[in-house]
Amino acid sequence: MKEKKETDIQEVINHFFYTKGYTLEKIKEDAKRKKIIYSRFTRPAKELIELAGSKKKAKEAITIVSLWAKSRNLDYAIETVFKKWLELDKLKPKEIVKKPFFNDQPMVWSQIKKKWFVINEEGEWLEFAGDEKDINWKIIK
Repeated sequence: MKEKKETDIQEVINHFFYTKGYTLEKIKEDAKRKKIIYSRFTRPAKELIELAGSKKKAKEAITIVSLWAKSRNLDYAIETVFKKWLELDKLKPKEIVKKPFFNDQPMVWSQIKKKWFVINEEGEWLEFAGDEKDINWKIIK
């Protein structure tokens, strides 16, 4: 039995769902259970291909918007790509900021003294005497 090839529209819709963390099996299963109304995505996908000029560029645009939205904990739809179309080249994922800690105490770098300081519970700046490998870098949201 020959496997059916996806149409360009299906490919773009499926790519959108892949960026949301779905697998092809999950898309098919949810479509059967009516959790996903697949046909609802056909018109925006077709229009996106027309706007982008190709399915490849449409998929790239979806990827850019998904990375931007996810980094800001925002939800997104195919229509979000249309809304953000004029600023696609400026959409960048939010930078992940890591802050230094030592023994769960925040640290600061003094540009003047060229030294690390640990800030204790009372707010005092204590000179850091450990090795840089002892610094724990945490992502702060």
